Amino acid sequence: MEYAVTDDTHYGGLKDEDRIFTNLYGRHDFKLKGALSRGDWYKTKDILLKGPDWIIKEITKSGLRGRGGAGFPAGLKWSFMNHPFDGRPRYLVINADEGEPGTCKDREILRHDPHKLLEGCLIAGRSMGARAAYIYVRGEFYNEANNLQLAIQEKRMRIRVRLRYICPSRCRESLEGKQGKPRLKPPFPAEIYLQTICRRGGDWFASFGRNKNHGTKLYCISGHVNAPCTVEEEMSIPLKELIERHAGGVIGGWDNLQAIIPGGSSVPLLPKKICETVLMDFDALIQVHSGLGTAAVIVMNQQVDIVRAIARLSKFYKHETCGQCTPCREGCSWLDRIMWRFVDGKAVSEEVDMIWELTRQMEGHTICALAEAAAWPVQVCIVVAISSFQSAFSFSYHCRVSSINYCKVF
Repeated sequence: MEYAVTDDTHYGGLKDEDRIFTNLYGRHDFKLKGALSRGDWYKTKDILLKGPDWIIKEITKSGLRGRGGAGFPAGLKWSFMNHPFDGRPRYLVINADEGEPGTCKDREILRHDPHKLLEGCLIAGRSMGARAAYIYVRGEFYNEANNLQLAIQEKRMRIRVRLRYICPSRCRESLEGKQGKPRLKPPFPAEIYLQTICRRGGDWFASFGRNKNHGTKLYCISGHVNAPCTVEEEMSIPLKELIERHAGGVIGGWDNLQAIIPGGSSVPLLPKKICETVLMDFDALIQVHSGLGTAAVIVMNQQVDIVRAIARLSKFYKHETCGQCTPCREGCSWLDRIMWRFVDGKAVSEEVDMIWELTRQMEGHTICALAEAAAWPVQVCIVVAISSFQSAFSFSYHCRVSSINYCKVF
């Protein structure tokens, strides 16, 4: 299978003048005066007066896709809301409660660039005819919430709510006073890019990245790299270049790489041979049976015990499941239990097939995607290390599979 692009076009190396996030590292004032000096709120009134149809047309032209991982076309999604008013109120709800391991982009936006978020909310709300906006903020983001609240007061907006990992994506229930459990809904929003697209034009945004993978993206790079960071880069940048250009490369060199999770804990990891050439966009990662997700790049070197790493993710999803859907509630609990049996050397050979069948039963049988997020990393862990598992199970799993064996399988 070919993992590289089919043309000779090079992606990456975004210029500073093309960056949408102008204060990502907090080098400037985050308050209104500083935001105005960086171009935020510039002719926002003119954009609003052009009307919802014009805004949606520009977003559609830009090729912007949802930034929650599903990649649904934003212009098409918002057009569903742009219909004649039927008397029912419309609300814009923003998920600023990131809790997924390895993901830290929302934190940087709330801390250093809150006015960009608020301006995007205003334009998105105008395009949908929303009467109010609600921003869900992670309870642990105390300083970030204070910065956002100050920005809200400066622009006379509101509101602040604290909650749990699964709740913001399912916040209609929470807003109605019910438990924060999911119900069927459209994919995820991408309003933070709105004002820049409207000012510079959809064609400008579409000039970045491959076809159907346009624009820029915030990538969170962590793990075994020399300089962990959150950086805005062009979509479709090669994964290897992203790590070496912005994160100082893998600790111990590229040859010391074992695997990378390319889009946060909810997507399958990639072995080194795929990481050599794969591009960081929606379609390229789907082609290699992973996903862009939140674009949280987690780098693991050859000293990492993959089974233990995935077991830690299983514990996270066991804690975060809301318990509404039986396959997710019971599946996450059993995944966590069995994975830690592997780690502790107490599992038996039959449990490899058991855990594989369990993950298959969790897929596609729940309202939201948390069950898949818990199942997919475990599936890839088994597939990647199946020969190591089989050789270790002559009688029972009496010791952990070493990272050396995993490296050979890769």
